[in-house]
Amino acid sequence: MRLIEQFVQENKEKGLAMPIWFENGTLKLIDQTKLPFKEDVCQITSVSQLGKAISSMMIRGSGAIGICGAYGIFLAALQTNGNPQEVKEAGDFLKNTRPTAVNLMKTVDEIVEQAKGSGEELITTVEEKAVGILKRQLDFEYQLGSYGAELINDGDRIMTHCHSGAFGGAGYGGRALSVIRTAHEQGKNIHIYTCETRPYLQGARITALELKKFGIPHTLITDNMSGFCMSEGYIDKVVVGSDRVASNGDLANKVGTYMHALAAQNHDIPFYAATSSHTIDFNTPAGRYIEVEMRNPSEVTHFNGKPIAPEGVQALYPSFDITPNSLITGIITEKGVITAPYETHLRKVIEKSAV
Repeated sequence: MRLIEQFVQENKEKGLAMPIWFENGTLKLIDQTKLPFKEDVCQITSVSQLGKAISSMMIRGSGAIGICGAYGIFLAALQTNGNPQEVKEAGDFLKNTRPTAVNLMKTVDEIVEQAKGSGEELITTVEEKAVGILKRQLDFEYQLGSYGAELINDGDRIMTHCHSGAFGGAGYGGRALSVIRTAHEQGKNIHIYTCETRPYLQGARITALELKKFGIPHTLITDNMSGFCMSEGYIDKVVVGSDRVASNGDLANKVGTYMHALAAQNHDIPFYAATSSHTIDFNTPAGRYIEVEMRNPSEVTHFNGKPIAPEGVQALYPSFDITPNSLITGIITEKGVITAPYETHLRKVIEKSAV
């Protein structure tokens, strides 16, 4: 059994809901566009096919996309018999599939830069590095969950947006749901308000599915109900995930996050972003420099291939928006909870942990 398959087997035996894995010589992933009604397992036979799966949202979530980089480079190494140039080209292709989430780009660069030699030597090096990245992502989920749970009080009602859970990470809780799941496992009596998250409905289809599996009480709301729920006293805290954090603490997350943060500030409700140090982009000084992925407008005018608007109507779909750091109470990481001023505190925490 390969090292990477051994890692998968060990964690599946722990009951982790892994969104992508390597098994019996084959890369497999769960088609998240079919959830919650079907849990279709797709076999990925090429890097090109994996890229299409990422761009079409069959697999999504910043943590899961990041580990796609590790699996993708390993797949490329196997299929090219360890050809370093072709492995590099595969990495370049994968990095261009989703421009906003920085985890994928960082993971690909990290593994390609450390790939040594060619042939079987390169395959072995890539596999060992890939397993290390998978273990690191899983450790991040447990660690940031532990730090974040310290912010959660017994009886808290927590709102989250989009899906930042097990299917969006390495199998435990991704980002926001790592915090929520850990607090629940600690015995805290919490209730989650999950936004449906138009237009892909990740909150309704996947977050609600995972909360149900974890046994965590929850209520589904439409995205435009958050202000009402806050004004009526339904919400005590907001915890969301992240796709990229600029060096000044500005947050790129699923579109709609910004308006929830504005409403939270107006009602004096703490607003937290759960992330990992790997998602902090010190090469991007502020959120305005983050490229926001613009997706096909048909994803707004149609759902599951069926039109929900008049034919020919114009639509807009920025997949993410930018939440200014001034609206963020704290950034939960595997290194601890970081607060303002983010410009200095983010670097201090991450640099100290690297010593």
